[in-house]
Amino acid sequence: MKKLLLTVLIMVVFMGNLLAQVSPATPKAARVQITQGPELELAKEYLTIIRWTTNNPGGLPDHFGIVRYGTDPNNLSQTAKSPIRLNPSHPSTIFRVRIQGLKAATTYYYTVESQEANGTSDGVTSPVNKFTIP
Repeated sequence: MKKLLLTVLIMVVFMGNLLAQVSPATPKAARVQITQGPELELAKEYLTIIRWTTNNPGGLPDHFGIVRYGTDPNNLSQTAKSPIRLNPSHPSTIFRVRIQGLKAATTYYYTVESQEANGTSDGVTSPVNKFTIP
């Protein structure tokens, strides 16, 4: 009986900890704005990272930072995205997106945006920017 009670108690504590880690949706921001960047954090053939900061968009906790890019500023046909989990108590969110397999001595054009994991846009897209892989 003591073992059963101990097992039930451990399960309740363990399950309570798991449930406590699920973040609820938070109120969506009236207007999401890019407050810093986008900027190149790293530019190599094997790995490029683009970073930008927005006010906290709110909504569902799981989001994606998205970079649309290509070698023609009028045809940004490639997409890279990285997941992020929002912290509802932070006033801003830093997005970092990894792009792999770019070509050396090539200029790329890109825009950034963010969206909830369900595909709902946060309503902000940057102007077209560019960088060159050395």
